[in-house]
Amino acid sequence: MPPLIAISAPTHEDAQRVRVRLNLGYARGIERAGGVPVIVPPLERADDAARVLDAVDGLMLTGGADVDPARYGAPRHSTVEHVSAPRDATELALLHAAHARGKPVLAICRGIQLMNVAFGGTLVQDIPSEVPGALPHDQDGDHRGARVHAVRIEPDSILAKALGATHMEVNSLHHQAPKRIPDTLRLTASAPDGIVEGLEWRGSEWWAVGVQWHPEELDGRWEAGLFAAFVRRAGGRP
Repeated sequence: MPPLIAISAPTHEDAQRVRVRLNLGYARGIERAGGVPVIVPPLERADDAARVLDAVDGLMLTGGADVDPARYGAPRHSTVEHVSAPRDATELALLHAAHARGKPVLAICRGIQLMNVAFGGTLVQDIPSEVPGALPHDQDGDHRGARVHAVRIEPDSILAKALGATHMEVNSLHHQAPKRIPDTLRLTASAPDGIVEGLEWRGSEWWAVGVQWHPEELDGRWEAGLFAAFVRRAGGRP
């Protein structure tokens, strides 16, 4: 049976209705790699996340709004926007449930930031104002699939093995990034300006990989390799 992959989804308020809305690329990336996507919205009872992880084989954390700085004990920068307490609580509960069960995780953009916070790290809340000389990382949303800067990947990392590369060009749609990295996570990729672009769990007992770019918006062998490696692991294969 193909593995079931839980994909976290945000909500969007439109015309006085609150809708669950997710870019289709996340689901298509999983399907093309041989998995079955299962969309998980912010839950009213975050404790139900454990039941979700009992029913699936892996977890994908998706991009979107900023993580509440209160989660990592920082005052809120003026550029932080669209914070969602239910989404933060749900995704943190999903991630910890995946960790407890040893189920693989692929964390994308906001997802890598949430993963860093979940295990004790902090975030750069606004790259343009906090990192002098940084590259433009928040590109125009109309060009989501444009490869705009280089990334260097640690050769002995899970990420390099999945991508089949140690250097590549990526898209970039974020104004925040991991800052202080906890001991349980390993830095695996960075941009030329030093911005963190990849993290993974340091121990071999859990497959948990995060990337700061958006592979679901790209259509290349690197991205296909990343989704394939994740779905293979979810299916119990190396």
